[in-house]
This record gives sequence, structure tokens and C-alpha cells, in this order.
Amino acid sequence: MEIIRLFTFHRLMLMSVFLSSMAGGAAFGAHPLVTDDTGTQGKGKFQLEMNGKAARDKEILDGVETREDARELAVALAAGATDTVDLVVGLPWTRSRMKENGATVSDESGAGDASLELKWRFFERGGFSLAMKPGLTLPTGDEERGLGNGRPSYGLTFIATQNLERSFLHFNMGYARQAFDLEADRESNRRDTWSASIAMGAEVVKELTMVANIGAETNGDKGSDTWPAFLLGGLIYSVTENLDVDLGIKKGLNRPEADLAVLAGVAWRF
Repeated sequence: MEIIRLFTFHRLMLMSVFLSSMAGGAAFGAHPLVTDDTGTQGKGKFQLEMNGKAARDKEILDGVETREDARELAVALAAGATDTVDLVVGLPWTRSRMKENGATVSDESGAGDASLELKWRFFERGGFSLAMKPGLTLPTGDEERGLGNGRPSYGLTFIATQNLERSFLHFNMGYARQAFDLEADRESNRRDTWSASIAMGAEVVKELTMVANIGAETNGDKGSDTWPAFLLGGLIYSVTENLDVDLGIKKGLNRPEADLAVLAGVAWRF
């Protein structure tokens, strides 16, 4: 039973980045930030992102050392429907490996659940703006292998941004309603989750922005009431006006959050 509980929790952690686009910010915001911003592409314009993540988590429970290693590659395409509305489609590919006392007990990889999102910036005055982002996940991943929920899920994120001359501040608050096809997942995972996060950044030299991010979300594991919390720091470099590359380090602030993750990405606007 302990192995089953740990495996279910591991599956939830693998999906957390993907679901955060609904529940607590965008996996495809100003990467490597988890917190999304109110910015949109503009009518008829597009942005293609490819983001990677390598995460590690280790804990000892009842004398058993469990180590989880996860890799994710996520691709997202944002299209400007109007100057204030973006349509975004995303798909993650993940690989996860879990070991107990050095022995591999699971090793899975494949495509996860696809996501569809709509970001609407409905208020803007000076450097302050507000947006809302409803999202939907489609069961394209194999739930039997821990790569998806097996049923559609939905969520809504409220976004606030304050832009200054050379810096910014973002705030997200999100809610997600998740559906699970497998009975074991329904019994062990919460369906309703909340999240909140704050991000800030400043241009330290020309074309180079330093960013920081902190946040927490409802623990999806019914067996714990401790919200996973994280602290993130990183850099975004604008190679050209329409091409950005980034690198970040994400640190877990408590036991439910993964110990450490390295994030890297590239965004191309056209």
C-alpha cells in the first residue's frame, strides 16, 4: 500500500507543471517563471515556446529512501485572436523514474494531456493591467501509465501585472477542477485545488532580465494538508527583439514540493 501511495503522489507531481497552467500560473508564461503575465501577442501574431525541466525529489519514509527524477519537454503555440485575446495550445512530454533504496520501481515516458487556454486582458491603465485565463485539458495522455488524468479537467486563473520602466510585478490566483478516470486516482487525489504566486523581474543590463518567483498550491494528495511551496530564480536573455532564451532554478520550500528543478526554454515570436 505504501508503494501504491508513493507512486500515485509521484504521478501527481509529474502533472503539476502541466496543470499549473490552469491552477496557478502558466507553464508557458514568461518562462522560467511559473506565474503568468497579462501580456498578449497582438492580433494576427504568434509565439512558439519550447521549455524543458529536470526535477529531482528525495525523501525517507519508514526507512525507505525514495528518489524521483522527472524530465519534461513542453511545447506551446500562442495565437493572437485580437489585441487583447490569445488562444494557446500546449502539449507536454514527460519521463519519470522512481527508485526505492536504489532499485527502480517505475520508469515511464510519453506525451501528457494537451491543454487549451484563452487569455483575455480586460483592463489596462498606465502600467497596470488585469487578465483572466480559463483553461481546459484534454485526455491525450495514457492515464494507466501516469501520463494524464483520463478525463477532461478545467480551471481559471486571475492575473495582475504592474509594469514599470525597467521592472515588473505579476500576481496569479488560480482554481482547478480535476477529473480522474482511474478509481485509485479519485480516491487519493483532491479534485479541487487552489494556488497563488508572485513574480518580479528587472532588467539588470541591456537585454538581460533577472527574475524571481514564489508560490504555493493546494496539495493534490488527500493524505496531506501541506501546500507545496517553491522559490524560483532565473534569467531571461533577449537574443533579438523576437527571440528569448531563459534559464532558472526552482527550489522546494517544504517536503511536498520537489527538492530541486532546473528549467530552460526558448520563445520565438512571429
